[in-house]
Amino acid sequence: MTPLNQRLASHYESLTPQEKRVADFVVDHFDDLISYNSAELARVSGVSKATVSRLFKRLGYEKYKDMYEELRLLRQSGMPLTEPRDIVHGDTLLARHYKQEMANLLHWTTLLNTQEFSSAIQALNQARQVGIIGYRNAYPVALHLRAQLIQARSQVSLFPTPGQTLSEELVDYGPHDVVVVIAFRRRPAVIKKLLQQLQRQQVPVITLSEPQALSIQGLATWQFATPLESVSAFDCYSAAMSFVTLMANSLLHSTLETGRQRIHKIAESYQHLEELEQR
Repeated sequence: MTPLNQRLASHYESLTPQEKRVADFVVDHFDDLISYNSAELARVSGVSKATVSRLFKRLGYEKYKDMYEELRLLRQSGMPLTEPRDIVHGDTLLARHYKQEMANLLHWTTLLNTQEFSSAIQALNQARQVGIIGYRNAYPVALHLRAQLIQARSQVSLFPTPGQTLSEELVDYGPHDVVVVIAFRRRPAVIKKLLQQLQRQQVPVITLSEPQALSIQGLATWQFATPLESVSAFDCYSAAMSFVTLMANSLLHSTLETGRQRIHKIAESYQHLEELEQR
């Protein structure tokens, strides 16, 4: 059975412009494609449902549902939906980097407390508002988490905003909210005081740090860790990015109906404002 991504690659040049619009969307959203039915895929791609049907017939599927079932079964089996690249061999920097990345990923997924994680996702889903804080090397991870969560739910903020201090931003947070604090090693001294202040305000807190972050242990409702180990001088944050992607996907799946409606509204706004490139 030829995988969908290979079928797209081999047929792409022969597709019509409208079919290419669907194909481009599929490639950009391959890992969450099974959250769309054919009508929704047509809508977000800006084409007719008939165009979607023609595309998948051209790719060798009798109907869209056949492709959907293929991807669903692959995901349930644990196989990646896209093909991994060849394993890097040898003792080069690239090979050692690759092996360390795989080790980091295995480390946090193996140690993740799934019950604690599910509880944190439920809190994110039910919270009145969500605040996300990340300084220094944690800032890109915090920014990425906010960009993902805001697609699935409203009232998600990144702190502090320019010109403000944390006190102004967090004064209205309480027991019905959630704050996510991302703080990796060489974190600012304010992080510990911030967590203590959130405890005083009875705000539920999720922390994400490296496993060795003993100085902030016991100061959060839910505590998660991802390794930063690297084969050279600079820490690596890909495991942290992987974790926050899992958080965002889990939140979306926990509120799939409203989450998908929100994503579709955002996609419509993209088209009306012409914010994103149309390929």
